[in-house]
Amino acid sequence: MSIITLTTDFGSLYPASMKGVILSIDPDATIVDITHSIPPTDIQAGALAMHSVVRYYPQGTIHVGVIDPGVGTERKAIVVRAGGQYLVGPDNGLLMPAAKLLGDMEVYEISSDILPDEVSSTFHGRDIFAPVAAHISKGMGLKEIGKPVDEYVTLDISGYEIEKDFIRTRVVYIDSFGNIITNVPGDELMRSVQQGAILSIAGRQMPFLSTYGEVTRGKLLSLVGSHGFLEVALNQGSAAKLLHLDNGNEITIGILGGQ
Repeated sequence: MSIITLTTDFGSLYPASMKGVILSIDPDATIVDITHSIPPTDIQAGALAMHSVVRYYPQGTIHVGVIDPGVGTERKAIVVRAGGQYLVGPDNGLLMPAAKLLGDMEVYEISSDILPDEVSSTFHGRDIFAPVAAHISKGMGLKEIGKPVDEYVTLDISGYEIEKDFIRTRVVYIDSFGNIITNVPGDELMRSVQQGAILSIAGRQMPFLSTYGEVTRGKLLSLVGSHGFLEVALNQGSAAKLLHLDNGNEITIGILGGQ
């Protein structure tokens, strides 16, 4: 029995078709929904979501990621084997941060020989990625699925800057609580900013703490979240709404004191 995870921007309806395809090929598969609420076509947010969870799954897990604005075009469909796990999806960089985290990557282009006779030009999640994941679950080897490739699209979710008085970063993901997740790794941040330091964003001060309940309700704070990146949060509220921020926005966070 294999675990197959799903990460998409499909909302509530379309994942059901993918699950039906998987279970028709491998009725014993365990399907785990990571999220289907990635903002439409936001590859970076989907990549962060996958990067945040893959380390917690056992070897042999198959992760299907479908945030695919290029569906139906000439972009490749790929499988990545990394750290004893598999990642299946479009060749648009979505899978790469998670694969690099797992390490020891091998990338295969999915061959048309193993695909259904009819493939929708708009729903490769159902017609390509779901059946390929199920076939891997049933024991199909990667050499049967396609050919190894050395050229593929990468995605860099870094690009932050930490200076004495400020941090330049961007919003990579906003979770369902309205917490603003940036691309600054916590271990890098902690080299420059100590717990208790005072930071600022959009003219509002906020302490750098370890958890949400260290400020009163309705107060801003910053912390390293469970995903391992710098986060801006509002206790029992939405920091994203308060600050009018969305995925992809560039932000500057001031470092006011307590370094």
